[in-house]
Amino acid sequence: MTATRAAAALGVAVALMGAAGQARTKPKTKPRPAHGAPAGACADSDEHALWIAPQQPAASAPVKLLAVGDEDGAGELAVVGPDGQRRPLTVARHPGLPGSLSAELTGAKPGPYRVLWTRGDKLVACRAFDVAARAPKPPAGVGAVVWPSAHAWDRRYENFFSAWIDLLFDAPPAASLDFRPLHQALRDGARNYLANYLGLREDDPKNKAAIPATPDCADLPYYLRAYFSWKLQLPFGFRDCDRGTDARPPRCSNFETNEQAPAGKEPLGAVRSFLRLVTNHVQSGSARTALSDDETDFYPVALDRKAMRPGTIYADPYGHVMLVVKWVAQTPEHGGLLLAVDGQPDTSIGRKRFWEGTFLFTNDTKSAGPGFKAFRPVVRGADGKLASLPNAAIGGQDDPAHAPFSDEQGKLSADAFYARMGKLINPQGLDAEAAYRETLDALDEQLTVRVGSVDNGEKFQKEKGGVVIPMPDGAKIFETTGPWEDYATPSRDMRLLIAMNVLLGLPDKIVKHPELFRLGGRRPAEVRDQIAKLHASLIPTRGITYTRTDGSPWKLTVADLLARRANLEIAYNPNDCVEVRWGATEGTPEFATCTRHAPPEQKAKMAEMRPWFHEAKRPPR
Repeated sequence: MTATRAAAALGVAVALMGAAGQARTKPKTKPRPAHGAPAGACADSDEHALWIAPQQPAASAPVKLLAVGDEDGAGELAVVGPDGQRRPLTVARHPGLPGSLSAELTGAKPGPYRVLWTRGDKLVACRAFDVAARAPKPPAGVGAVVWPSAHAWDRRYENFFSAWIDLLFDAPPAASLDFRPLHQALRDGARNYLANYLGLREDDPKNKAAIPATPDCADLPYYLRAYFSWKLQLPFGFRDCDRGTDARPPRCSNFETNEQAPAGKEPLGAVRSFLRLVTNHVQSGSARTALSDDETDFYPVALDRKAMRPGTIYADPYGHVMLVVKWVAQTPEHGGLLLAVDGQPDTSIGRKRFWEGTFLFTNDTKSAGPGFKAFRPVVRGADGKLASLPNAAIGGQDDPAHAPFSDEQGKLSADAFYARMGKLINPQGLDAEAAYRETLDALDEQLTVRVGSVDNGEKFQKEKGGVVIPMPDGAKIFETTGPWEDYATPSRDMRLLIAMNVLLGLPDKIVKHPELFRLGGRRPAEVRDQIAKLHASLIPTRGITYTRTDGSPWKLTVADLLARRANLEIAYNPNDCVEVRWGATEGTPEFATCTRHAPPEQKAKMAEMRPWFHEAKRPPR
């Protein structure tokens, strides 16, 4: 961007941000003093914010409380009820960026309440709210827009969004977490802080009109941002983007927002229609846009923990999109983690750790601007319409709520990118043996998830009587629609082959990047040889069990799968039997139960494309 264009963009952005600030609404009730605090002292702040759910608490119904602020989630929560008595609450702590505290108030009576966030004798934050005698009757009609933008995306709401994402996908770091589809998580009131927040039974599984949530990988970040924006009356927008070409990243046009005329005659119908519109328009190209492009839905951020907070996305150069959900800090007992979720064509949502086998990165692909990106802020313009900020205006003096635009990732080689991420996740360095074991765990996770994906294809074939699923041509095998997208695994298998290469290459990485490891005074080559021996001893002990065509189980170790990498280069076709999809060789006892094969013309196509998988490098779009 030229200096003239940047100055002009910044001037427009200042006007936009000034108008946006006016969108914030004032509290409906005047704050009352907290018990034991002087009048006017009951207030929270953007950095230490208190939230109450549902939107209108009612007597006898549970009231959920959330304190969002410090990374460690420190302090205690209490409430002061209509009788003026202070009542401590049992809190759950959620360390993160930002951290949060959650609690639940039960048996509430009608009247005024205060929630207090304290640390020792210090009052950190206070918020007043009223409990109604009964829940208000929800609105039956729709307004002039899908939902109004009554608030702005300031730090308070961005922090809340990050904390909400963290809680939605919370589980012990070592646990497997998956949903199929997403609304399994959204309809879980213990997981989704905003479940039924509006009093419309919008997330009630017994309500036929409840909002469905079945996004795939490209839709997932948009869906969650739109859902949160709807509940909190925040601005939301999206663009139509093409898929780019071999020579350039995708480009976008148009800009649709929540302030368009609604479709449908009742509130939930209007929102369902809008969310369907969003998921019908966005696709993987929406995230792969050029890093310097202003007309996009996402913008790149610096490789910094605070910038890469929950709700940030990771767009790989080949079209896969992941959503950051939690940073787990490194401790003397365990390594750090960066956790993310992604969606699959079969509508399943799974949580994964950052490592080279899942977060693919290269700057050699001209058709993509890859890396970590945040939602571009949507604000109200001087003309009264919603608009998005240009790169030059994000994160500056007039926009302190957002991480600044950064093209840092565009200047890094893949090796430098992964080394930088390694230091961010484990700033104290990793013990080499622990690093190897965590890499093996990550590969094991990928293999386990693939078991489910292949089984889904088998179920489809049995239900349909062994139909032949059409196979796309060329690079379209990675990106299409219909049964091939749902049940073939070319993208997953490419990642699996890359993951295998990462595991096999880890011993040499100790010599190449000793700064990433704690070597205890030993020479890198000595540690490399030790890890190579550990590798040989562990890979026969780990693995998966899959179900063969005849229903019998068959166990494969990681050692088995590493030895048949060549077979796994052509194992993604759902028209082949499950034995072939796990790399079984014809003539072996394992292969004996195979009864289904891909047509000869499809096998010819796979042979032509095999070099992509052998080199573990997807072709450019």
